[in-house]
Amino acid sequence: MTDLEDFSDYQADGRDESATSESGADGAEETEETEATEEADANAKDFERVEVPDVGPDRGIGTLSASEGLVVSEDERDTRLRAYVTVENRRSVRIGTYLLARYPDGERLFARVTALEYAQEFRADDATEIHARRAMRSRGIDEQDYKFMATLEPVAVLYEQGGELKRRMTDRVPKPETVVRPATDAEEIKTGLKMPSEGVFLGHLSVGGEKVRTAAEPPTIDYRLKDDYEAGDPLVFRHTLVAGGTGSGKTHGAKNVLRQYLAEERAYPIESGGRTVRPAVVQFDPQDEYAQMHDDNDDLDRETARRYEREGIAHGGHGDTIAFVPKVGDASYSASHHRAEQVEFTLPFSMVRDNKWLVAGSGLNDNQYGALSYLLDRFFGDYGDGGTYREFTSFLDDPTLREELHESGRVHEATYDAVKRRVYGFGDVFDQEAPAVTDLIHRFVRPGGLTVVPTYHIGSSRAKETIVLALSSLLIDQKLSNDPRYDRIKETPLVLGMDEAHNFLTDAESVQARRVIGKFTEAAKQGRKERLGLFLITQDPQDIADPVFKQVNTTIVLNLGDEDAIRSVNIPASLESKVPYMEKGQMVVYSPDNSEPVEIIGLPDCLTRHGRD
Repeated sequence: MTDLEDFSDYQADGRDESATSESGADGAEETEETEATEEADANAKDFERVEVPDVGPDRGIGTLSASEGLVVSEDERDTRLRAYVTVENRRSVRIGTYLLARYPDGERLFARVTALEYAQEFRADDATEIHARRAMRSRGIDEQDYKFMATLEPVAVLYEQGGELKRRMTDRVPKPETVVRPATDAEEIKTGLKMPSEGVFLGHLSVGGEKVRTAAEPPTIDYRLKDDYEAGDPLVFRHTLVAGGTGSGKTHGAKNVLRQYLAEERAYPIESGGRTVRPAVVQFDPQDEYAQMHDDNDDLDRETARRYEREGIAHGGHGDTIAFVPKVGDASYSASHHRAEQVEFTLPFSMVRDNKWLVAGSGLNDNQYGALSYLLDRFFGDYGDGGTYREFTSFLDDPTLREELHESGRVHEATYDAVKRRVYGFGDVFDQEAPAVTDLIHRFVRPGGLTVVPTYHIGSSRAKETIVLALSSLLIDQKLSNDPRYDRIKETPLVLGMDEAHNFLTDAESVQARRVIGKFTEAAKQGRKERLGLFLITQDPQDIADPVFKQVNTTIVLNLGDEDAIRSVNIPASLESKVPYMEKGQMVVYSPDNSEPVEIIGLPDCLTRHGRD
């Protein structure tokens, strides 16, 4: 007995084993039967065979089929576009593949494969024991026994106008049996996907983790963000969110994008004087990784570097990189992993005068915050902008002041005590033995320069938060002000980068959180006008406050495993399902004002130094 049970005695010619031991008479009958079969085969050759004429190579991968209807509709649920894919082309077709179908007048339907299906070619049921056993014994499947159907999603109609290729919404249905071919021309693909030909390089267009290739040189298709006012506002000033989990290549990719904004040729016009000015980048760095952008990537060989130059990709260490190191208590900063210049600074307590919530902590309610505001105004009224944090705490220690405010009804003694408890604990943050950052503005913000603010060496999360929010508020306030104190900030295009942004821009009920979110939301709304771009990096996009998130125009999503995080980035469902399975460097770009939602692959190389030995 074998595992094939009753089929163990089966022979290919239809005889069982017992037939081989029959008498000679049976053998004679078998000989006659064989001769008859051979004669029938010879007669069959006289019949004319119907074959597809071989008049040259096939022009595509298959044809559109109308067997189940061929429909283009305003309601995408009613649209039905299916293509029959020929046997030899089936292996090359993937979900997400871009295809073209030509209309009789030369216009082309640009479409994307959204589903692949095998269907029965003949009326037969292959879900039977006999079919299964035959398949288990054979070495392959006869593809011609099945139809291979591709379901297409129409993306756009491509047409020529004035010698220029353009696109419009799908407004006509192609004819049945129209040949479908892969989109292999870079211009057709970029036009079909509404991708700009120039701008800030992000990566190469891909499908299913494989780069889309053309017959051109280079064969890949570069994906870029609009960066020219002639094509609308540069998208850098309409804000970018990079979301990815640990190990997804998030920092690697962010460095490569920021390196493009620091390219020598990149500059933006400003309103005063009609000048163009290179942008400054200020990057808050909780893991101490971005100061490495000062140095070259030693693993980048010359041939690869030349290829990047031909593709217009800025690479190599950025010499104008300074690590602005906050002085906090006894914390020391060690920087053996990069060669960027280091400048130590401190926060002057005078910065609190315009942003009182910096010392509010996360526990003050509205009533207590009102009391804090009154106390700070009274303090700065007495001491002026030179008032220090130590002087302010001494000011609060005065029992006469507490009694006066309580008896006058201005501040209840319990409220006074609550405020006093909250504002204590900032002694290591303000007015340390280092130059005040407000005295270093010309070094802090430099056209074409990268300023990195590392906070990894600071142990207190409260101190880290205060430093990041104080500096970002300084930049935002000066950018939005009609009467700025620092013209250097106002007149320099600025990219404000914030890694682990979820730690600073979380939506919460505290007074401080509401003030922070309000400030960043206003900055995001005014960004395009003031040449201010937010570049937010996070592994928890669901924790970014919604008012800020809504202002982000470009979302770059790498691998994410958390369902809430994936849903929060608000990308199309067809791409959302791919996110948990993307390998390192694969990403989805959702930027409605730049292109259709697409999948891309970032560069395998970091364009600057990355990682520690």
